[in-house]
Amino acid sequence: MSEQVIAKSCAGIFLIVLIKDAKSNVVFQPSYLVTSEPRVSAFLLGNTSGISLTVSSLSSNSSGRLPPPICSEGLTQWVLTQDLVGKTTVRVQLSLNRSLILCRNNNDTDCCPEALCLLETLRVSACLENKPQASLLIQAKIFAQLYPTDPLSDNRTVIPSQVFRPLGSCPCDLTLGACDVRCCCDKDCSTEVLKLFATQCLKGPFGGEVFPIPDYLCRAQSAKNAPDWFPFLCVNSLPENNPFLGLFYEGDTITPETRPSFQRPMLSAALPADNYRQGDPIFTTRGQYVTVPQKSLVGQCVHNAPVAFLKNFQAWCVTRLLSCPTGFPLQTTQTELKAPVRDGQKGVVTVNVTDEMAVDLSLFISSPVTNDSRPLCEDVTLALDYKFFWKGNGITNIKLTRTLGNIPSSTVALTTRYSVVFLNGDALSEPISGNPGYQVGRLVIGGVVNNTENGPVVERAPINLWKPVSTGLCSSAEMRPVLFGENATAGCLLPVSLQTLTQCSLLRQTVASLQRALITATHIAKNGDPGFLSLDDWLNISFVELNSSQSMVGESGSCPGILSNRHIHISSTVTMVVGLPQREIQQVTVSDYASNWKLECGGGDPTPCLDPAVNQSFPVTSSITFTDIPINSGPPKTRFQINFTEYDCDKNDVCWPELAFPLTRYYTGESYSLCLAKGLILVFFFIAASILGTPWKQICQAWRSASI
Repeated sequence: MSEQVIAKSCAGIFLIVLIKDAKSNVVFQPSYLVTSEPRVSAFLLGNTSGISLTVSSLSSNSSGRLPPPICSEGLTQWVLTQDLVGKTTVRVQLSLNRSLILCRNNNDTDCCPEALCLLETLRVSACLENKPQASLLIQAKIFAQLYPTDPLSDNRTVIPSQVFRPLGSCPCDLTLGACDVRCCCDKDCSTEVLKLFATQCLKGPFGGEVFPIPDYLCRAQSAKNAPDWFPFLCVNSLPENNPFLGLFYEGDTITPETRPSFQRPMLSAALPADNYRQGDPIFTTRGQYVTVPQKSLVGQCVHNAPVAFLKNFQAWCVTRLLSCPTGFPLQTTQTELKAPVRDGQKGVVTVNVTDEMAVDLSLFISSPVTNDSRPLCEDVTLALDYKFFWKGNGITNIKLTRTLGNIPSSTVALTTRYSVVFLNGDALSEPISGNPGYQVGRLVIGGVVNNTENGPVVERAPINLWKPVSTGLCSSAEMRPVLFGENATAGCLLPVSLQTLTQCSLLRQTVASLQRALITATHIAKNGDPGFLSLDDWLNISFVELNSSQSMVGESGSCPGILSNRHIHISSTVTMVVGLPQREIQQVTVSDYASNWKLECGGGDPTPCLDPAVNQSFPVTSSITFTDIPINSGPPKTRFQINFTEYDCDKNDVCWPELAFPLTRYYTGESYSLCLAKGLILVFFFIAASILGTPWKQICQAWRSASI
C-alpha cells in the first residue's frame, strides 16, 4: 500500500474514543499521521479547559532524533483551527496555506518548483500553562497538482466500420514497443524472432485468429481426430458464416455534438398513457401526478412524490411544529383529495374520502402537552391511507381514509403516516386468507357489522398486536396484524413517574385505551374467504370482563388494576370440504389481565421514589395463542393396529407395499387394470431388449463356438 493511500485512510477516518476519566491528561487521537493532502484532522480528548495549541515544523538533528516538544509557535505554512465537538473532545484541523500548482517558469513564486512540492514533519503541541501535555506528529508528503495546459476538446474517437476489422486485431500484444513471446500477430516482432516460436503461436481470438473455424464445420476436423459421429452431424457452410463478433456487426462513425459531453440531456415530461403498466405514474384528468408524501433514498420526506401503479409503500414523516400548519400535507381539504384520476382505460375514477378522528394521539405525538389552557390546532391531517383497486391495466376504484386530530399549538414533534396499497378487483374484493380455509401465515380477518336497509353488511376491522420500534416506547410503537397459526407476544414500554401514580384512574384509562385500540373488530371470519353480506361466515368475539371485585385502591406509589396485558385465544379445527382438509376458526376469546404497578426503588437507586419527575418504564403487552381442536376420525385403533407397524408406511422407514407402487392398490391415479396393462407392456419390452441386445448375442456366439 502506497503512502498516499495510507495518508488518505488516516486523514479520512476519525476515531472517537470514550474517556472514562475526563479529568485525566489530554491525548491526541491518532497521535501520528501521514498525509498527502493539504488538509488533515485529528481529535484532542480529555480535559481541554485552558489548553492552547501550537504548531511547529521539525527537522531531525545529526543523531536522527526529533527535538522535544515546546509551546512556542513556529513559522510554518499551515493554518491551525480547532472546533469543540463535545465536553471532552476538540477537533484539530491543519490546512496548507500555499499553492500546489507546478511552476511553469522560474519567475513564478507561489508554486511548486518540483513534482514533490512539500516534504515536512509537523508537530502540534497541546500546552497548559506553557507546559506541553500532548503532541501530534504529522508527516506531510504532498505532490504538485497537474492541470492540462491545452484547452479541453470534445472530439470523440471515430470508430471505423467493424466488418472484418475488429478493434482488437491482436489481443496478445500486451507490451508496447516490445515483442510478446508466442504472439505471432505482434507487429513489434521481427522475422527472425517469429521463427523462434512460429510453431507455438497462441490459438484463437487472443492470438489474432479473430475468425477461427468453428468445430462443427466439416472442414474443421481431419479424419484422424474426428469422432465417429462427425461425418453425420457436421455442417457444410461457407467460411463467411462465422458467429464471431465483427463479421455481421455494421460499425458506423459517431459525429461529436457541440454541447459538452458532461451536460445532462433534457428529459421530456412523462405523458399519461392509455393503459397503466407496473411502475407508471398515476395521473389526474388535468395531466398532473397523483402525489402522496414518501421518503427519499436519503431518508427525507418528499411531499409531492408521485404514486406508481402497483407499487405499495408505507412512509412516516416527522415534523417539528412551532405553530399551527397551514399547507399541504398537514392541512388538506376534501376538494384537493377528491381530484378525478385517470383510470388507465380512457375513463375517470373519483377518490372516495372517509374521515376519522384520532382519539389517541400517542401514535402521532411523541410527548403530548397536557396543559388544556393552550389553544389547539384543529383538523390536522395525521394519516392518509389509500386503497387503489385495479383490474387488468386500469384502476376501478380509489378509497382514502384520512385521519384527523386536534394537536396542541406548542412545540411538538408530529409524526404523520402515509400508505398506499393496490388491491386486485373491485371495492369489495380485498385480499383473502384462504380458499376457503385459512392458510397458516395469512391475515386473520376481522370485521364490524353495519345494519343497512338491505340487511347487515360486514366491514373489515383490524385485529392487531403491538409492534415496538425505535426506543420501544408506546408513544412510538406501531401495530401489526394477527397472522393465522402464529403464536406471538409483543409489547411496548410506558414511562410512569411518582406523580403519575397519584392519578391511578387516569392511568387506568390511558392504558385501557391503548389496549382497546389494538382490536376494533367485533366479529371474526370463520374461514379465509368470508362473505361480507351475511353473518353466516362470522363469529362474535368474546370479550372477557375484568373481575370487578379486585380492589382499586393501593398503597402510596402504586396503582392496582392496570390492564397491562391483552390476550387473544383462537380455537381452530380442520374440516373436510370436497375431500380436502380446510382450517376453520371455531371460537375467539379476548381476555384482559390486570397487574399492580409499583415503582421499584431497590438496587441502590431511590431516585424514582423521591423525585416525582423521574420516570420508570412499565410493560404494556399483547399476545395471541392458537389451539387446534382435534377431529374424531373414527373408532379407536386396536392394540394390534397400534403395535404392528412392519407394513405401515406411515410409521416405518421401510415400506414394502410401495416397492411396486404403480401396480398396487395404493396407487389411485389411474384404474388398476390400466396400471397392470402398462406394467406388463414394460416387462415385455424389458425381456425383448434382453433377448435382442448385446448379452444375447454374446451368449449365441459362445454357444456357436462351443458347438464347433
